[in-house]
Amino acid sequence: MTSTSASRISGLNRLVHVWVAVVVLLVSIGEAAAQPKKVLFLHTFGPNFEQGTAWSREIQKELNRQSPWPLNIQEQSLVTALDGDDAAEAKFVEYIGALYAQRAPDLIVALGAPAARFVQQHKPDMFPKTPMLLAAVEVRRIEPSLLSEQDAVAGARYDQVAAIENVLRLLPETKAIAIILGNSPGERFWAGEHQRILGPLLKNKVELTFYGQQPLAEILEKVASLPPRTAIFYQQLSVDGAGAVYGDKEPLRRIADVANAPIFSFDETYFNGQIVGGPMFSPAEGARPMAAVAIRMLGGEKTSGIDPIGFSTPKYDWRQLQRWNISESRLPPGSEILFREPTVWERYSWQIALTTAVILLQAMLIASLLNAHRRRRLAEVQSRQRMKELAHVNRFSTAGELTATIAHEINQPLGSILTNAETLKLLLKSSPPDVEELNSIADDILRDDQRASEVIRRLRSVMRKAPFEPKRLNLNEVAQETVEFISALAVGRKVELRSLLAPVALPVIGDRIQLQQVITNLVVNAIDAMKDAPAGNRIIRIQTSRVEKFAELSVSDRGPGIPDNKLKEIFEPFFTSKPEGMGMGLSIARTIVEAHQGLISAKNRDHGGASFRIRIPLSDRL
Repeated sequence: MTSTSASRISGLNRLVHVWVAVVVLLVSIGEAAAQPKKVLFLHTFGPNFEQGTAWSREIQKELNRQSPWPLNIQEQSLVTALDGDDAAEAKFVEYIGALYAQRAPDLIVALGAPAARFVQQHKPDMFPKTPMLLAAVEVRRIEPSLLSEQDAVAGARYDQVAAIENVLRLLPETKAIAIILGNSPGERFWAGEHQRILGPLLKNKVELTFYGQQPLAEILEKVASLPPRTAIFYQQLSVDGAGAVYGDKEPLRRIADVANAPIFSFDETYFNGQIVGGPMFSPAEGARPMAAVAIRMLGGEKTSGIDPIGFSTPKYDWRQLQRWNISESRLPPGSEILFREPTVWERYSWQIALTTAVILLQAMLIASLLNAHRRRRLAEVQSRQRMKELAHVNRFSTAGELTATIAHEINQPLGSILTNAETLKLLLKSSPPDVEELNSIADDILRDDQRASEVIRRLRSVMRKAPFEPKRLNLNEVAQETVEFISALAVGRKVELRSLLAPVALPVIGDRIQLQQVITNLVVNAIDAMKDAPAGNRIIRIQTSRVEKFAELSVSDRGPGIPDNKLKEIFEPFFTSKPEGMGMGLSIARTIVEAHQGLISAKNRDHGGASFRIRIPLSDRL
C-alpha cells in the first residue's frame, strides 16, 4: 500500500470519528432537552406542618405556571429539625445522596431556616454543582458565608414590632401578651429574638409571657384563665415542653377552643377562623417572586435573589372582630375584612325585593280597592240620600193625588162635629136638658174628632221626612193601615179594595213609613191602571201570606197589564206609562224593598191585569 492510500484512509477515519462525536453530542443534547427539570423541595418539618406545606404548595403552583420546561418536583422533609440530632442528620445526608446518585437535582429549594441551614452545610457533600434557592426563610436565620455563587435567597423579613403594634392598635388597653412558641431549636431562637427586640420596647407598658416550655395541656389551662386585658400571639408550637410533636394547626385549634382572649398571628396559614388577623405573610403573594427567581436559576442565570418579602396588606376576620368587640374604626387604613357574614339583604336580596314588590303591589291594590270601596260607599250613601229625597217627593206627589180624598175624609167628621155641637147647644137651652142625649152627643163629637185626628196623623206620617228606622213590624198591620189610608181615594175613583191578610202575624224588620210608601205606590198605580176599566171590574186585591222564610205581599189589579217587552224595565228609573208620571215610583219601591233585604217582582195575570209581589225576610218574633 502506498503512502498516498494510507493518508487517505487515515483522513476518512478521522471524519467518521468526528461525525460519530457530533451524533452522540446531538443525541445527548436531545435527551437532556427532553428530560424534565428536576426540582427538589426540602421541607423544614413535614407534610403535617401546614405553614411549610402552604408555602411549598404555592411556590410549586407558580413554578408550573411560569416554567417553559416540564418539571419533576420532588419533596423531602428534614426529619432532624425538631430535635437537632446530629447523628441522624448525617444519616439523612447519606440517604439524600444515595437517592439522587444517578442524577442530581437541577435546583434545590430549601423551605424554612432549618432546611436552609442543612443544605448550606451539606450541599458540598451532596450536590456541589446544583444551585440552591433559600425560600421563605427569615433573613436572620441565613448564614451568608455559606452561600455560593450558584445560590440565591428569596427570604422574608419578620417584623415583630409591626405584629405587636397591630395588637396594641386594636386593643389599646392591653396590659399583657401571651406569646405561644414551642420548644424546638428554631422556636427557642425566636423566643430569644422576641425578648431581645420586644422586651425593651414594651418595658413597663406590656408584660410579655412565653408559653412553650410547658406541656400543651398546661398551656391550655393557662390560656383558658388569662387575666383581663390580655392578648395571645401565636407564632408556632411544633414541639411542646414535654417533647410532644404537633402539626401547626392542631395546637392553635385547641388553644382557640379554650382561650379567653383574642388570638393574633403573623402568617396567613393560620388565618382560618381562630385568629383576629393583622399584617401577615401571604404564601400566595410571596410565592410569585420566589418562583420567578427559581425559573431564572433553572435557566442557568446566576442571581443573588430578591429583597426579603414583608407582610401583606392587613387582613382581619370579621367574626373574630365581632366576638371580641373590636371596632372596625381601629383597623389600619386599607385593611381587608374577610368572612363577613352577609346581611339578611345580601343573603336574600332577590327574595326580599320580590316579596317587597309583591307587598307593595298588594298594598297598592288594597289601597285602590279601599278607595274604590270608599267611593262606592259614598256613592251609595249619596244615592240612598237622593233616593230618600225622591221617595219624599214621591210621597208628596202621592199626597197631592189624595188631597181631595183627604179633604173629604176630614170634612165628614168636622161636619158631624159641627152638627152635634149645634144640637148640643139647643139641648142645653131646654129645661130640663136631656142628660142622656147630651152624653150621646158628646160621645159622637169625641168619635168624630178622633176620626179627623187619625186622618191627619196618617197624612203627617206619609209626609214626614225621616231617616231609615228599621223596627220589628207585623206586615199585616202595615198593609191594613195603608189600605185604610188609601181607601178614601179608592172610593173616590170607584175602585174596590179587597184585603186578604194572612191569619197569622208576619213579623219583619223594616221601616213602617217606607213599607207603607211601597204599598201605597203599588195600590195607586193599580188604581191609575184601571181608570178606563168598567166600574164593576175595578177591583184591587191586597194579599199577604207566609212563604217559607219570607213574608209576601201582593197587589193585583184587573187593568190592561204590562207589555211583555217592558216587564224588565218597569223598575228602572224614569220608566213610566203615565203621561204625567215621573217614572220614579217603582224604582223607589225596588230600592226600599232591597234595603229591607227583600225582592220585588211583577208579572201579568192570566185573565188580565198585573200583579206585583214583594218578599221580605221574616224575623224571629215581633
